[in-house]
Amino acid sequence: MSADKKTLVILMADDDADDRLLTQEALVESRVLNELHFAEDGVQLMEYLRGEGEYADRDKYPLPGLILLDLNMPKMDGREALALLKQDSVLRRIPVVILTTSKAEEDMLKGYDLGAASYITKPVTFDVLVELMRTLGKYWVEFVELP
Repeated sequence: MSADKKTLVILMADDDADDRLLTQEALVESRVLNELHFAEDGVQLMEYLRGEGEYADRDKYPLPGLILLDLNMPKMDGREALALLKQDSVLRRIPVVILTTSKAEEDMLKGYDLGAASYITKPVTFDVLVELMRTLGKYWVEFVELP
């Protein structure tokens, strides 16, 4: 493990503005070095990842090292987006953590079948969310070797 602190670029796809804000606050509170970007649905997620339209500037919208993905979103849900990005030869290497309110075993199995790295049910309290973001950040920044 290198002594250099790495910054993790995280892209969160979630249509719930409150969940996006709480996650952003939890990441700040967890003191994990990161850069957080948002997509509000699966279509926007894919546009960001492909560098299309408003996301063409890679300095402003860098490819993420980690995607936090909600399953239930409008336009294109998380399952559809996950299937698409795992079919892409470049994007499929980006680890995807499903972060959703769904506790359905069917959703969990489908998520793993589609290539998700992890499946996490959204915590109900802010303190637990902060701890989750601290743990996720520590794991993905300090322990995992990303391409």
